[in-house]
Amino acid sequence: MDLGHMLDPAAAGIVIGGTLVATVLRSGVGDCRAAWAALAALAQPRFRPEGVRAVLAPQVGQARTDGLLRLHPRPCGDPAIDGALAALVQTRTLAALHDREDADRVVRVSAAVRAVRTLALGAELAPVFGLAGTLVSLSQLPAEGLARGQFMGAISMAVLTTLYGLLLGNLVFAPLARAVERRVEAEEAARREIIDWLAAQLGPTCPPVAVPSRARAAPPLYLREVP
Repeated sequence: MDLGHMLDPAAAGIVIGGTLVATVLRSGVGDCRAAWAALAALAQPRFRPEGVRAVLAPQVGQARTDGLLRLHPRPCGDPAIDGALAALVQTRTLAALHDREDADRVVRVSAAVRAVRTLALGAELAPVFGLAGTLVSLSQLPAEGLARGQFMGAISMAVLTTLYGLLLGNLVFAPLARAVERRVEAEEAARREIIDWLAAQLGPTCPPVAVPSRARAAPPLYLREVP
């Protein structure tokens, strides 16, 4: 197989350029920025709950011994958990811990939803522009006929645009959307475990009248269904 015959810059330009432009026009610049940020985050180190808990454990021990008033929280490496712990220490209520974590989670998941939705749209549009490239290529065939070489070149471009559209949608955009989804779901589950652990450990240090009596069920995170 000669892979050199599968390289056509004009066909690739039609498919890739058309897909990107259409995705920006339909999703908007804000959603595209969210998608780019989510893709950049995939290259960053993963959230390590064991490392965060190792940093928090001495602080939890100090709070259980000396009380929350004497605790000076130190950064654990995750701004969301740092903010939730600071809210708990300032108010000495578990409600503040949960409310801050819930508010931060809404922001994170909302950004992830926008990113996944944009990438999924790109996966849908890529085959469409593959077909559009095929039609553009076939439309260049003159009615009076042309030389065999020109005919084969037009047919080759028509086939390659269809191929590029399928590959771009199913091997680039769709896998990236799922990768972002899996990453966010895993990190949110890990953060919730740490927050629940903090609540269990520091709950006894809060004034009894301030402990909220509410059950916290962790709903499943379905990024594609969050508005």
